[in-house]
Amino acid sequence: MADDKPAEPFDLLEQTIEQFVESTRQIGIIVSDFQPGSQGVLNQKINMMVDNMREIEKCKALVKDVEVPLEVFEYIDQGRNPQLYTKDCLEKALVKNEQVKGKIDSLKNFKSLLTSELTKSFPKEMDKYQRAKDSQGT
Repeated sequence: MADDKPAEPFDLLEQTIEQFVESTRQIGIIVSDFQPGSQGVLNQKINMMVDNMREIEKCKALVKDVEVPLEVFEYIDQGRNPQLYTKDCLEKALVKNEQVKGKIDSLKNFKSLLTSELTKSFPKEMDKYQRAKDSQGT
């Protein structure tokens, strides 16, 4: 038989939060159609919810060093999947990388054209420049 205890603190926290949400959902159902005979079940669900809150409080120490970017909470507020945050960050980084690469290529082309034109217009000065540059090893 498999061990029911989660291996990671995040797994324990996730499982406890899922139980809390489920207890809350069930309490909502019981309360929305309350019958006097369901008081015992309601009390049991409330006690389970309190137990889940205690367990969540215990898990707090296990995940206290975790920092979550504020943008993740914005994703959640917008109804988006927070797991897509990393994917979106990578896509934005790739777009920015392409933009920067394009700028670098443009500057390299400009440098090459500028050097060529300066060599045509100022051959002696550019020769001195090239020798000085070569002596510095760059």
